[in-house]
Amino acid sequence: MAFTDDLYETARPLWDAQLEHPFVRGIADGSLDADVFRNWVEQDYRYLKEFARIFAWAVAKADRLESMSWYAKVLDLTLNTEMALHREYAARFDLTPDDLERVEMWPTTRAYTDFLVRTAADGDMSELLAALLPCAWGYLYIARGMAEGPPPEDDRYADWIALYASDDFAEAAEWLKAELNRVVEGATPEKRARLTHIFEISSRYEWMFWEMCWQGERWPPEG
Repeated sequence: MAFTDDLYETARPLWDAQLEHPFVRGIADGSLDADVFRNWVEQDYRYLKEFARIFAWAVAKADRLESMSWYAKVLDLTLNTEMALHREYAARFDLTPDDLERVEMWPTTRAYTDFLVRTAADGDMSELLAALLPCAWGYLYIARGMAEGPPPEDDRYADWIALYASDDFAEAAEWLKAELNRVVEGATPEKRARLTHIFEISSRYEWMFWEMCWQGERWPPEG
């Protein structure tokens, strides 16, 4: 079995729990209040800015030209295409680019992105990939689970599901899985255990991100 098959067994209960989260169920059936979903739009915008830094580290740490090229392409797409698409999508929830830029990063978003960037900066390539993969692979799993039911009547939610369930998104997740399987060849059981732990932490943060957007979150008041 590939190493990512072992990771799947670790992640599946966490991903299934995300599918059952009321925020995710609300996207799937179209019942989620748009004001609540704005939390995700705003916080994901802040998340994407930090997420791009991981690919910058990946370019620097990649061990072959093919991988460097792929990470550089994703970095460019994230900064110059996906961010623009996110701003266009946000406009459908009456959020302007200036609104997005003024958004404060909530505690869970800060904690998750700090974990990702620190792992990318301090760890090796396998650790970077183990931290990164739950976002790409997990969203694909969740969106395809949501897509098994009838599409929501709200086109904004239907489009969200279609994006993350798309073949293009699946192709990117598969590439990252293959890359992790490649770089982890010959790793010791102790190293694999550490990578599994990193992967699980990111997967748990993914659940916490939904919970944050569902409940709302604020920093404690200054004393």
